Amino acid sequence: MNILFISKDLGQITLACKLAREDHAVKVHEIENTFKGKLRRPLIQFVSDWKKELSWVGERGLIVFDYTGMGKTQDNLRKQGLSVFGGCELGDRLENNRQYGQKIFSLVGMKVKQSIDFYNIDNVVKFVGKNKKKWAIKQNGHLDKGLNYIGKLETGEDVISVLKNYRKNLKTKKIHLDLQEKIDGIEIAAGRFFDGTEWAGPICLNIEHKNLFNDDLGPKTHEMGNLMWYEENENNKLFKETLAKMKKYLKRANFKGYFDVNCIVDKDAAYPLEATARFGQPTAQIQTTIQNSPWGEFMKAVADGKEFNLKYKKGYAIVVFLGTPPYPYANRSNFNSPKDLEILFKEKISKEEMENIYFEEASIFNKKDRIKYVICGKSGYIAHVAGMGKTVAEAREKTYKLINKIVIPKMFYRTDIGLKFIQEDQAKLRKWGWI
Repeated sequence: MNILFISKDLGQITLACKLAREDHAVKVHEIENTFKGKLRRPLIQFVSDWKKELSWVGERGLIVFDYTGMGKTQDNLRKQGLSVFGGCELGDRLENNRQYGQKIFSLVGMKVKQSIDFYNIDNVVKFVGKNKKKWAIKQNGHLDKGLNYIGKLETGEDVISVLKNYRKNLKTKKIHLDLQEKIDGIEIAAGRFFDGTEWAGPICLNIEHKNLFNDDLGPKTHEMGNLMWYEENENNKLFKETLAKMKKYLKRANFKGYFDVNCIVDKDAAYPLEATARFGQPTAQIQTTIQNSPWGEFMKAVADGKEFNLKYKKGYAIVVFLGTPPYPYANRSNFNSPKDLEILFKEKISKEEMENIYFEEASIFNKKDRIKYVICGKSGYIAHVAGMGKTVAEAREKTYKLINKIVIPKMFYRTDIGLKFIQEDQAKLRKWGWI
């Protein structure tokens, strides 16, 4: 099958490579042109103009989008009779405008907390000063997730301090921020594929680890790791109280892709925080470790609205992000840039182990009968490593054992992915009836 993979910044390049290894002809287009042709992968052909490839894809092929922002384009391509896996215009709006998302969550019957959006930082500061409580600052649209901050003080003083810092350092005072009332509880998400009419595959329950350091310390990042498992029971309380309520909306939007609702739950209710109307990172990487069915066949079925019996491994999986300086911040000096460093290994990596290493900003070369991995980006966004087991503890052991074999100068990662779930959250979630 001919597959055209359209990516914002090659964030899901490992998924494109997986499709190529499934013997599909894969062409990749990068919208932002971050790598300017310097990222190389076997079996993948990079193209500069995706529109010129539409006739090559044809109605029998598949177009895959790995991000939000081109929902209207996706809708138009579907109207032309092409198979498109990704999102849609209404899906984009749901994710990129938090106020709209909260409105829809409320309309479909979910329980929501107070949430206000502002375009002027001075107005946010005044509001928090008059409404003293713990607040969470959230970015809207495609703003950097490093702007997100969860307040610690009932007075709101720490949130005001952060906002004033943003007002000083950001180029404009008019920036779209969302202020949400902080909710105490456990953060957990329910996701599932949708084919325009019906759910496809099992429910995907997952717990993100967004802070840079262990024990949820430090700044927010895109994500440092994830714990995930699949659930077949549609009577699952978390699914019924959140994601299941979105079915009519997704059907009306003709959404065809992966949809996720991230929540805070306590003993009484699940409060939706945000929607993800696309393949998130590292969602696709960890799902690749879990799933046995070919991605190409499954995504084609979702795009065409056809039933598909998704086969997958039972148990738990975790994925860990491997980074180097200057991540998670913009590159401040060439001294800290990891570009051109070679990724090495302490010992031989088996084929099965290599399947669970997802290289991001790395080119792959065949040099003198040796496969060579070289970092080709400057942001420090290097790779994800996943592992699976019957228990979370077994998944953790396999993942960190594999990570220990990888040598990347100045590499860092969290060592506690899934640990809090083992120690306390799993028991609470079961006691409250969410899992």
